[in-house]
Order: sequence, then C-alpha cells, then structure tokens
Amino acid sequence: MASLGKLLSAAGLLLLGGHGMLASAEDHLISERKLSKRFIDEKGNYNISFYHINDVHAHLDQFSSSGTDCTNPAKGCYGGYSRVKTIINETRPSHKDSLVLNCGDEFQGTMFFSYYGGEKIAETLNQIGFDGMTLGNHEWDKGDEVLGQFLENLTFPIISANVFSDNARLNRTIKPYHIYEEYDLAIIGVTTETVPSISSPGPGTKFTDAIQAVQDTIDHIRSTTSIKRIAAITHIGYDEDQRLAKETTGLYLIMGGHSHTPLGDFPGAVGPYPTIVKNKDGDEVFIVTAYRWGEYLGYIDVTYDADGKILEYHGGPIHLTNTTKQDEDLQKQIDAWRVPFEEYSKQVVGTSNVVLEQSTCQSKECTFGDFICDAMLDYRLNASTDGLAPSFALTNSGGIRASIDVGPITRGEVLTAFPFGNAVVEITLSGQQLWDVLAGIVARVNKANGKAVTSFLQVSRGIKIEYQPTNSPDNGVGTLAAVTIGGEKLDLTKQYKVVTIDFVAGGGDNFFAEAISNLVVLDTLDEVLVNYIKEKTPVDVQLEGRIAPYSKCGGRKKSQKARRERE
Repeated sequence: MASLGKLLSAAGLLLLGGHGMLASAEDHLISERKLSKRFIDEKGNYNISFYHINDVHAHLDQFSSSGTDCTNPAKGCYGGYSRVKTIINETRPSHKDSLVLNCGDEFQGTMFFSYYGGEKIAETLNQIGFDGMTLGNHEWDKGDEVLGQFLENLTFPIISANVFSDNARLNRTIKPYHIYEEYDLAIIGVTTETVPSISSPGPGTKFTDAIQAVQDTIDHIRSTTSIKRIAAITHIGYDEDQRLAKETTGLYLIMGGHSHTPLGDFPGAVGPYPTIVKNKDGDEVFIVTAYRWGEYLGYIDVTYDADGKILEYHGGPIHLTNTTKQDEDLQKQIDAWRVPFEEYSKQVVGTSNVVLEQSTCQSKECTFGDFICDAMLDYRLNASTDGLAPSFALTNSGGIRASIDVGPITRGEVLTAFPFGNAVVEITLSGQQLWDVLAGIVARVNKANGKAVTSFLQVSRGIKIEYQPTNSPDNGVGTLAAVTIGGEKLDLTKQYKVVTIDFVAGGGDNFFAEAISNLVVLDTLDEVLVNYIKEKTPVDVQLEGRIAPYSKCGGRKKSQKARRERE
C-alpha cells in the first residue's frame, strides 16, 4: 500500500523528523460543525488525541507485504512495534492530552506467539505504554486460563462490556469500561459475539450482544457519573461498528478492529478515515480502524464540546515503512527473542514459482486455498482404513493467515500462514448434509441454526461448487446452484468422506451446526503442508474454477492445467 501524504494535526504533528517521513499540518478534515480551538476553552470545548492499533497478530517485528518475515528490505518492510514505539515517543510529548489504545487480536500469527505464547507480547505492549485494550477473538485461541495469565501480566486496563466469565482470572481482569479521570473521559470496550464459533473460550465464558452492551454501559455511566465524553474500542468489525454507531446514542467515537479494514485515502482503502455516520439522534459518530498486523498506527485528534459531541477532528493512519526509524532498545529485545526459533524457521522446505495468495481467500477461490486443500487430500488418499477414500478436502479461509511469495519457502513462512496448530481430520457426511453445509457457507448463514457463517471456504480438486451470485454482500457470494463431486452431480443419498481440520469439524466458523464427535486427530496442518511442498517443489499451482458462478456446463469444463495433466 502506498504511504500516506496526509498526517494531520491542528498542532502540526511532526512525524519522524529526520527519518524520511513527511507530515502536514495543512491537510486536515473538519466535520459539519467547525471549531478550531484546542484543549478547554471558555465554552468548555476540549481537545484530546487518540492513537489506536488493532489486529497485530503477534507481528512484533517488521514483515514483508505478504505478512511473513521481512528477509529482503529492498522490497519493503512494514510495521513492527519498535516503529510504533518511535512514533509514540516522538509525537506524544507534543500532545497535552492523549491515549494509546489497542483494539484486540494480539495473539496468533507468527512464531513470537507459537513459541512464547503471550509472554513476549505482554512485555512489548507494556513497553509501548498502552492506556487500554479490548479483547479480540484470537485472545481465546488457547482457552480462558492462558488468556487470564496473559492479562494478569499487563499493566493497563482490559475493557470489554459484553464478556462475562466464571474464570477467576478473566473475571478479575476484564472490566466493562474505564474512566480516565484526568481527561474526564470514559472508554467502553466490546468483543465480537462470534468468539465461541471461531476460537476456544471455556463453556463458562459468555459473549452478549455488543450493541446492547454498549448502550447499557453508556446509560450507566451517564446516570452514575458526570462523564459526557465517551468513546469505544471495539473488536466487532467495520460493518458492525457502523451498525453500532447508528443504533446507539451518546457515543461519538469508535476505534475498531476485527475485519482488517483499510481506511484512508490510499489505494486499496475501502472507506474514509474517519467514516462518519449518524446515530439515533442524528449526531455524527466517527469510526476509525487501522487495517492489520501493525502496518498502520491510527491517529485521530478530536475536539469535544461541553456535551461530549465531536466538533472537529484531524488525523489519519500513519504508515509504518522502512522510512520509519525503529526504537533501538525494543528492537534489540525483539531480535534476541528471535534467536531460539530463528534457525528452525529459516529452514527452506521448497520453492514456489507463483505467489500462494491469501488476500482473496475470504471471497473466492484462491491459490493458497487450492494448494493447502490438495495437500490435505493427498495426505489422506490411500490411507483410509474403512475402505472409503476421501472425495475432497475442505478448509476455512480464515485459517489461512498470510501469503507466500515467489522463491524459497521456509518453515517460518508456513507457520506464519498456518499458525493455529490445527490438525487434519476425516468426517463422513451424507449428500444432503453436504449440500446444506455448502449452501450455508455460500450464503454465509448456517441452514440448520440460522446463525452467521463467519468464514468462506476453500476446497481441493475433486469438487466443483457453483452458485448464483448475489448483489448483496450480506448474503455471501450467492445461492448454491450445483455441486459436482468426482465429475458427477452430488447424490443426496450417498455418503461422502471429507478431509478437513479439527477446528472446522468442531463447529468453528459455524460451517456445521454442531460439533462432530469422535474425531480421529491426525497430523498438524503445517506438517502436512511442509511435506506436500517438498513433494511438489517447485510449486506451480493455478486457479481451476473450483468455486465459481453457475454455468450450464457445470463441472464438465476443465481448466487448461487440468487438460495438460490429463494429456
């Protein structure tokens, strides 16, 4: 993504002076009501700055554009908490009042988490000097107790108003809101209600309706205190943030995460920073989020009136690139933490002639999805013990976390792309069950329980899924129209063996309405992929139309690659 040329503050925020990144005090954005005074004036108007970050996913160190370790700085290195620390240290002293906030999903994504768990993440967050954090879904990937231990090591408030747990550590550390008395301001936090279907909380940890939780907390704050300035840090996604803004009153600033949404005026951005919508009272609500992996640090400077409404704002996402200096002290620690796993992660397991693309996997067939599902299928072919060979493999797109570029493939890249430690399993479904599951995934609503399906799918060779496209993004990619397995139309009465992962079979992402029991857990996904890469190197996968809009030709058309292999 291109670096921003607009970095914005009424006070003339000067970013990284002498480090190659420009800033401008002239490029600023003003809401419908105009006011220019900073701090508290005679009308009670008050100015405060917010730094915010989300979905870092254990990227403590800089990374390449694909999200894997940055081994070639000439191609560009992005993010890293040592760059975040530089920005904070160099700019925050010029802001009389400011908060640094974290919108969740620090866990899961690189070897820093796979090897250390939350230990080094906690050390890093404390050194950055965060003032508050809400929890993302991935914070529960290793369960309540591991999360509780992590939270007890943090030195700032953990805020989520819709999380209720019988775990002693979680119950002790999570609060619905925090009042920053020196700023006469309250921060409310909320976490996506889908955590039970996409992560691993204990049965005694519950997630209530996020929007209702925010409104109830606003009402409580306003009825029990004199606080009028209220903001939210959320991990519910950009679309849900907009719904939250529209369906509440008394909330005028939302800093969000979860959907990895780029906002700003750069190529690839899907909306403005901030996105402004009207609440139930017709007042403006300002929504900001900072993409993912720590490539951007969000910054917004707002002026509140005496009633807690925002009159003016300045700001924009700050792009952290090679030109941003790394804090030397923190970077030395990060480099040292790498040493125990560095040699292992540097092992080259093969090469690729093509980019194994992850970025498109949540909306359509992607090359990495094809490749990993073929690896799962090949792993189980001729290995069945009951005489029924698997027909195809299926996985959730959300489990594919990074792309792999052309060139050598290392173990570290594989672990970054598949960091969850998922294991391969086999399940048997009737044709009718399979149709219902695929129809729900395509439409993004599980047919059995009516709940949202929270990821798209990827499949191996051996199956073709066709759908009638929809014009509404709320209805997934469309309506399931045809399924062909092994060149034949899906038989609703037949039994099919399917290779998948334990997360999906256990109810993850709501592909299945209920967890499938008595699973035999096989090898981990990363090991299956490493062995497949060794077998297929150099990798040269191409898209084959396994998931596609409906065609009267059905599954009869073969890709050029398939024809070449047949010939």
